[in-house]
Amino acid sequence: MFYRFLWFVLRPFLLLPFRVRFVGRERVPAGGLVLAPNHESYLDPVLVGLGLWRPVHFMAKEELWHNVVLAWVVTAMNTFPVKRGRADRAALAEAARLLEAGEQIGIFPQGTRHHAHGLEGLEEGAGGTALIALRAGRPVVPVGIHGTDRIKPPGSRFIRFPRVTVVYGAPIDPAGIPEGQRRERVDDLTRRIMEGIAAAVEEASAEGGRR
Repeated sequence: MFYRFLWFVLRPFLLLPFRVRFVGRERVPAGGLVLAPNHESYLDPVLVGLGLWRPVHFMAKEELWHNVVLAWVVTAMNTFPVKRGRADRAALAEAARLLEAGEQIGIFPQGTRHHAHGLEGLEEGAGGTALIALRAGRPVVPVGIHGTDRIKPPGSRFIRFPRVTVVYGAPIDPAGIPEGQRRERVDDLTRRIMEGIAAAVEEASAEGGRR
């Protein structure tokens, strides 16, 4: 309930100043799924979630819960923690539970934020996103975000208000990954996810350039 309240409150304060445009929302299927966006700004998870009516449960680094106030905010936004740098069984179990319940979860395959512009920085992706999708048998929707890297560029003292475009790409069904060793299947799906994100980023960049 509180998530929905924040959804309504934040929507005009963020969408209007950044003139956010959402593309491809009709591509997002019903039921449990994984949203996999590129990551260039702290606002990315909020903007991805504001484009969809159903709540998105984002996986975020556990360090965010070290601050009491910040912990309250991210928890209220349906975010759950993950320990970085090693397999976190609790986070994997929570992701599996949410997907089984038909919820949407959000994971940044790049891990932390990348300030490289455009398609740069998308060469590698963590295999955790693919592993979760394969285990749950749920589709992955690559998401491309264009413009948030210019909100507060490295070295800038002030926030800017560029146009932002969010593109929801074509879903990737893990069932389409050929049978084989788990490592090979994870690598194959990871490659497809990153290619899907790159295509969505390119589409978002093209859409942003036409505005």
